[in-house]
Amino acid sequence: MDIDGVNDAQILDHELLQLPGLSPVSLKANPHIADELFSQWLSLPETGRLVKSLIDDAKSSTPVSASKNCTSLNVACGSALPSVFMNSGTPPLSPRGSPGSPRFSRQKASPSSLQSPLKSVREPKRQLIPQFYFQHGRPPAKELREQCISMVDQFFSNYIDGLHMDEFKSITKEVCKLPSFLSPVLFRKIDTSCTGIITRDAFIKYWVDGHMLAMDLASQIYNILRQPGCKYLRQADFKPVLDELLTTHPGLEFLRNTPEFQERYAETVIYRIFYYINRSGTGCITLRELKRGNLIAAMQQVDEEDDINKVIRYFSYEHFYVIYCRFWELDGDHDFLIDKENLIKYGNHALTYRIVDRIFSQVPRKFTSKVEGKMSYEDFAYFILAEEDKSSEPSLEYWFKCIDLVGDGVITPNEMQFFYEEQLHRMECITQEPVLFEDILCQIFDMIKPEKENCITLQDLKASKLSGNIFNILFNLNKFMAFETRDPFLIRQERENPTLTEWDRFAQREYVRLSMEEDVEEVSNGSADVWDEPLESPF
Repeated sequence: MDIDGVNDAQILDHELLQLPGLSPVSLKANPHIADELFSQWLSLPETGRLVKSLIDDAKSSTPVSASKNCTSLNVACGSALPSVFMNSGTPPLSPRGSPGSPRFSRQKASPSSLQSPLKSVREPKRQLIPQFYFQHGRPPAKELREQCISMVDQFFSNYIDGLHMDEFKSITKEVCKLPSFLSPVLFRKIDTSCTGIITRDAFIKYWVDGHMLAMDLASQIYNILRQPGCKYLRQADFKPVLDELLTTHPGLEFLRNTPEFQERYAETVIYRIFYYINRSGTGCITLRELKRGNLIAAMQQVDEEDDINKVIRYFSYEHFYVIYCRFWELDGDHDFLIDKENLIKYGNHALTYRIVDRIFSQVPRKFTSKVEGKMSYEDFAYFILAEEDKSSEPSLEYWFKCIDLVGDGVITPNEMQFFYEEQLHRMECITQEPVLFEDILCQIFDMIKPEKENCITLQDLKASKLSGNIFNILFNLNKFMAFETRDPFLIRQERENPTLTEWDRFAQREYVRLSMEEDVEEVSNGSADVWDEPLESPF
C-alpha cells in the first residue's frame, strides 16, 4: 500500500506492530506482509467499531483518550492474528504490556506521548516577581500615603492660602521627620517659582507624588540638598544648612554678632564632613557615601541637643575653636595661608622636615590654595584631623601616601628608614638614647603583622589597632617618645571612655589649654573683651 509514492512497509517500525507471534526478522524479510496485515485489520469488526467510535467522538467534540484507543487497537490486532503466524516455529515474545520487560523500555512512544513530559505533570502556578526597581523611587504604601495626607490637611487647614517659610518649619519637623534646620532648603526646593508661599497641593506633589515619602532619611536629605541634575553633593550644598543652623540653634547664639566667625565655623564643619564622609576624595559626596557615614545621625542629634558641644561629630564649637586657633597660631602674618616654615612649628616642632616636604608636595592631598607653596585653612583642617587621630581610616590613607615614596601601594623597609633617619638624628641631638632602625623595624612588623614579609600594605594598617603608632615612630618625635613612656593613668582613662576617638581626646585637652591661655591674656590685658583685637587673637 503506497501513500504519496512511499511504501508503508518501508517506513513501518516493526516493534510498533506489537505482534506477539511474529518475529521482526521475518517481517523485515517479507515486506508485503504489512499490506496483508493492514487489509485484514480493516476488515475486522472491532476495527469498524473503533473507527465509528472515533468519528462519533470527533463530531460531538468529546476529548479522545489516546490510551483507550491504543488499547482497543492492540486487542483487535492480537485477537485476529492469522493462524499461520500463531503456529510458526518462532517462540512467542514476552508480553509487551509488562513494565518489567527489558523490551518495554525500548518501545517507541505513541504519537500522543511524543509531547513534552512536563505536559503530563500539572504545571505549577506562575509566581509573579514583585517590581523592585522604580525609576523615580518606590511609591509610598497606601496606608502611609493616606496617613501623610491626613496630617498635611490638618496643618494646612488654618492656612488656606499656603505656608510662608517661617511657618513651614513645623511641616519639616512633624510631617517630613527631618531636622528643622533643613526647612529653608526644603522650602526653596518645593517653591521653584520663588513665590514665598507653599500650598497644600504643591507640597503633596513634591513630597507624596514625588515619592519622597517612601525614601529613607539619607535619600531624602540627599535629594533635598543636591542641585537639579547632579548626582552628588558639593561643599556649597551644605552652606544654606549651616547658615540656618547658626541662625536658629541656641548653642550658637553667642556667635550672631560675629559674622566672620560664623563663616569660619560653617567652613570648618563642612571640611570635617568631607574629610570623613567623602572617602573617594573627589570633593563630591555620593548617596552611597552619605549612607555609609554617620552624618545623618549627627544632624538628628544637633537638632535635638541645645548644647552644641555635646555633638562631637562635625558640629562641636569647641572642636572648631581648636582647629581655628591652631591655624591662627601658625599663621604669623595672618594672611590665612601657611608655608613649610610655619607648619614645621606645629606641635612644638614635633614633625620632621621630610614629612613636611611630602605634605607640601601635595602627595596625600591636592591643596586648595592657589598660592604656590602655601597651605590654606581647608588644607590645614585636613592635616590636623589626620595628624591628631591616626587611628581613623582617612588618616591612615593620608599618611600612607606620604610614606609610600614610590607610589606602588606598599611601604618597604627602605622607605621607612628614609623617614626614620631624621628621627634618629633628632634623638641624638637632644641626647636621647637612640633606638636603632633594625630594632624599630622588628617592632613595627610585630605590631602590624603584615600578610607579606618585608612590606606593609594599606589593608595591613587598617587591620591593626596600632597602626597610628607606626607613623608617630617615623616622623613625630614627641608622640614617639610619649609612646615609649606611656602613662598608665592615660591608658586607664582611655579605656574608661572607649567611645571617644583620639581626635576627641586631643580636642578636649587642647580646648582647656587654649581657654586657660585666653583667661590669662584677659587678666593681663585688664579686659574681658577679646573681640576688640582680632589680629592678636582669633577670639
